[in-house]
Amino acid sequence: MKYVVLLLAISSFAALGQQPQELFWEDMIPKNYIAPQEDVNHDGSMIQQSLDAPVVNELDGKLVKIPGFVVPLEGSSDTTTEFLLVPYFGACIHVPPPPPNQIVYVKFSTGVPIDNIYDAVWVTGTLATQVWQGDLATVGYTLQGIEVTPYDG
Repeated sequence: MKYVVLLLAISSFAALGQQPQELFWEDMIPKNYIAPQEDVNHDGSMIQQSLDAPVVNELDGKLVKIPGFVVPLEGSSDTTTEFLLVPYFGACIHVPPPPPNQIVYVKFSTGVPIDNIYDAVWVTGTLATQVWQGDLATVGYTLQGIEVTPYDG
């Protein structure tokens, strides 16, 4: 199965005639944006996700490669078809989730193996500045996945 995904990724890159732009999480926040100070609540009640987090519109439609951690949403015990890509392990599992511009909703047309959710990965695909909402978080970016590889950073 891994070989099929690798061959699809290689043929997709060749068909597109381009290499993906390597992005890091700070690249997904507008340059002059200053996040508002959030109050920390220590009374044990649920804290809501801060939704004041603009995206970088110039990234819309770009072929990108982003490192992060997988929070599985859909798939089987062997493969995953939908997941959230987050900048640090445990994000979206603990309250509150990161701001929307620090979460990517990733969808693959066919399942991809995720060997260990504790390990960071690179995810390659076409990025969109499209909001997605789920039970865990509101997300500022979506990505049509092409490839998942181990993080080598």
